[in-house]
Amino acid sequence: MVGKYKDIIAGFAGLRLGVVGDSMVDRFLWGRVDRISPEAPVPVVRLERETIKLGGAANVAANIRALDADVVLCGLWGRDEAADQMGQLLNDRGIEAAGMVASDRPTTIKTRIIAHNQQVVRADREDDGPVVQELLDQLIDHLVKAGPFDGLILSDYGKGVLTDAALAAFIGQARSAGMPVVVDPKKGDYSQYRGVTSLTPNQKEAAQACALVIEEPGNLARAGQALLDRTEAEAVLITRGEHGMALFQKDGDEHHLPTEATTVYDVTGAGDTVIAVYTTALAGGATYADAAALANHAAGVAVRELGTAAVTAEQLQGAIMPEED
Repeated sequence: MVGKYKDIIAGFAGLRLGVVGDSMVDRFLWGRVDRISPEAPVPVVRLERETIKLGGAANVAANIRALDADVVLCGLWGRDEAADQMGQLLNDRGIEAAGMVASDRPTTIKTRIIAHNQQVVRADREDDGPVVQELLDQLIDHLVKAGPFDGLILSDYGKGVLTDAALAAFIGQARSAGMPVVVDPKKGDYSQYRGVTSLTPNQKEAAQACALVIEEPGNLARAGQALLDRTEAEAVLITRGEHGMALFQKDGDEHHLPTEATTVYDVTGAGDTVIAVYTTALAGGATYADAAALANHAAGVAVRELGTAAVTAEQLQGAIMPEED
């Protein structure tokens, strides 16, 4: 089993994937708390350092590149400092930004203040309204010119890039090219994702989409089947936090994977890691079950770090080694 996983991981280096969606910058302000403010009952954080990381679709791309696969990122950014920071981070990681379109919308930036390894507050700067068709046409054109790809990821953070029309266009292109297209969904109406190869909602998102309380017996399987029916996908991978993952396939196969996380510091960006590893494995010809198993191992690595993390091929290899006899 481990040998098979190693072969899949080794094949990542020959793949090229596209990522389309809501890219953002994750800004972390680190410090410590010694007192409560006299102005309001809130902690006073004495800042000590700052880090900037890729977030959203850009973090998905970073995870794919860390696996040694090539990746092209398509999305929107503003004409601002955050866009410059994102561009530098992408360049540092060898990620192609040929599909990024400049617009008057501000680059989405999430600022987290962390004290003593605990998130105190988060402040977001964003415009999450629908993107105008002119910009979407440019985005679609950039994606076509940047291809061909072995797989496509649609990273939907609900910031306006993946409109219904854009989704239909991207899914249609992927199906015409015969490549797997996987979506990390945010929309409440999952019928808008109809035609994707697979999708990777978390348990809360799946429950809301199906109006089910998944904790009740039998409802997890009902949710999986409902999402398969609604999207006509081949497989649905539901991430369940400390309960691991559940994979439901169109052919009736069902797999429940216990969590591989032994220590959890931060779940920020774990979903990006899951969809990156899962889709890259599918693009290389892995089965849904094997792709899900590798994604589960990768998630176990990602949550051990504070902030968004890109799991490398070497780290993923190390994570599966304990299984070896």
